[in-house]
Amino acid sequence: EEFLGRKRYEHTTSDAQSRVYRNGYYDRFIKSAEGRYHVQHPRVRPPAGRAGNSAQPFVSRVLSSFKRMHEGLKRIAVEMYVRGLSTRDIEQTLIDEKGKPILSRSVISELNQRLYAEYERFRQRDLSTLDVAYLFVDGVYEAVRKYTNNQAMLCAWVILSNGTKQMVHIAVAQSESQQAWSRKAGFDDMLRRGLRQPLLVISDGNSGMLNAIAQKFPQAYRQRCIAHKLRNIMAKLPRDHQQEILGKVKEVYYAASHESAQLLAARFIEQYAKQFPGAVQCFSDDLEACLIHLKFPAGHHRFIRTTNLMERSFEEEKRRTKIIPRHAHERGMSWS
Repeated sequence: EEFLGRKRYEHTTSDAQSRVYRNGYYDRFIKSAEGRYHVQHPRVRPPAGRAGNSAQPFVSRVLSSFKRMHEGLKRIAVEMYVRGLSTRDIEQTLIDEKGKPILSRSVISELNQRLYAEYERFRQRDLSTLDVAYLFVDGVYEAVRKYTNNQAMLCAWVILSNGTKQMVHIAVAQSESQQAWSRKAGFDDMLRRGLRQPLLVISDGNSGMLNAIAQKFPQAYRQRCIAHKLRNIMAKLPRDHQQEILGKVKEVYYAASHESAQLLAARFIEQYAKQFPGAVQCFSDDLEACLIHLKFPAGHHRFIRTTNLMERSFEEEKRRTKIIPRHAHERGMSWS
């Protein structure tokens, strides 16, 4: 009625728009989170011989806001995918009252392209405004089709000076080599986007990563993740002595000060060097990097002596990719 300027059965006026007539309806189907809906969309037509008077067809403002698929349905489908459901699971979950899928797997896959667009925006965001105190770096591996070896995802988190934690980087590389960490997939990209030099970089013992850290962050201290280190030491001990030695090593790593930790470390090496030479050698390797967190405020120690900040993210990523034996391509890793 608003479009025509008159109610049903009301006579026309001299206005040009009013010389357009109602012409029934056509069927439309709208997909929403509640199911598929059938609605009738009004049609209009000009009088015979006056086709030019209908230059602008009627478009419902209400129905056009829904488009072909309600935005809420798109958001739910993408969220379900992120939460760990496969495209098949989503297809079987989102069904109408007749049990037919509202969205096909191909449509769901197309919707998930928006995840990659979100990832690209994340990859390009400015880091210069972040006042970084601590930088955590590590990699996680995933299987990708047509690649002989698994591909690595290089990840970085930070703790800012105000105590907040943020993920700042994720990129796919062939491995965790020094070249991969140093260049575009790793530190070079973060520095290009304005990442400030941190006070401390926390990592595992990957040699390529360690060389890249020394090259790109020469002014920062480096902390070796003691969770990784403890697992390495335990692997070199007989089972019946693991708990005893583990307690002694933790006394060193969790000491009240850097000086007391060095004294405890010397005592431990002297006491067990002959009995467990492999474990003691592993303990002695990179010892100073395992104790460097003790030079920082005591309240920060439990947050910066391991890369546990990142491990939770890796657990979620692995849970998500359990349903995907191998990624179809490199981009699929970013969606995880």
